[in-house]
Amino acid sequence: MKKQLLVFIALIFITILAACGSNDSNAEESGDNDAAGQDGNKEIEKLSIGFVPSREPEEIITATEPLKELLSEELAVLGYEVKEIDITVGTNYEAVGEGLSAGTIDIGLIPGGTYVLYDDGAEAVLTATREGLSIESDNAKDWNDNKPTEPVTDLVTSYRALIIAGPSEKGQELAEKVNNGLELTFDDINRASWGVMSSSSPAGYIYPALWLNENYDQTITDLENVVQVDSYGSAFARMAEEQLDIMVTYADARRDNADSWEADFNRDASIWDETNVIGVTPPIYNDTISVSKNSEMMDDDLKAAIQQAFINIGGTDEGKEVISIYNHLGYQEAEASDYDDERNAQEMVKSMK
Repeated sequence: MKKQLLVFIALIFITILAACGSNDSNAEESGDNDAAGQDGNKEIEKLSIGFVPSREPEEIITATEPLKELLSEELAVLGYEVKEIDITVGTNYEAVGEGLSAGTIDIGLIPGGTYVLYDDGAEAVLTATREGLSIESDNAKDWNDNKPTEPVTDLVTSYRALIIAGPSEKGQELAEKVNNGLELTFDDINRASWGVMSSSSPAGYIYPALWLNENYDQTITDLENVVQVDSYGSAFARMAEEQLDIMVTYADARRDNADSWEADFNRDASIWDETNVIGVTPPIYNDTISVSKNSEMMDDDLKAAIQQAFINIGGTDEGKEVISIYNHLGYQEAEASDYDDERNAQEMVKSMK
């Protein structure tokens, strides 16, 4: 009887030790999970996203606010718990490129031209897709004869830049000449006031500079009256006030500013009635989503997660609404070589200075 009691006590002792060991193991496992974040996800304190000011900054900030939650949810599924997502709009295109190069911005939604200019510190991981347009012609008069420009269902990975004349007396003079099938001389356009974007903007500077070079063996720096504006919205506002005769912009910019033209810029007639195309550039490869090569947290796994997260976001109705601020409809994986034409264009612009 005494022997059976000793065996029983020994069994109880072994059971207690096993339970303690199990609890210690569970505690260690729990501690590991706390370090890794919820559900074993890797924790990121803050992820910063920079947008270029191709629209009014406040408009971009408001429209992209839902992106914070959408991106956070997608990254959580892909293994990352992001505590804070910060969205800013750069004072100009270069500010976002410089932020990516410095590692102070982790993700940038930037044009191909800005990416190429800063590709020592930025890596394009996605290219945006957009709706095609009802007009796809090298001839400026075709854009005027068939306006307004309308979207089509086909998705494209490139777009045109347009040189647009406004409602000023000089702007109308230039438009009339083009619409009558006459060639503009360099003297014609040199006497006009121009609004351009910063020098890394493909549609707002680089490709219009190429257009000038191809047609007149001149470039933007050769024009006598050029103003750099901080956004396309500002350029349209100044054109509506007849402070600018000509502005350069992406091909569907008038669609984006059609309501503002009359409601905010106080014009009596529509933007289609009062503006005309006087020049068309070759196709430009679409915007990028680029990541910083110098961000402390950026590695191949996070880059892959960011790629997939934005592709997923672009595949939902809610996500499409957010990215429509840039006329993006979705994203596909990018290669650095996709932007080789852009690199060649920038080299040509540099050689023309």
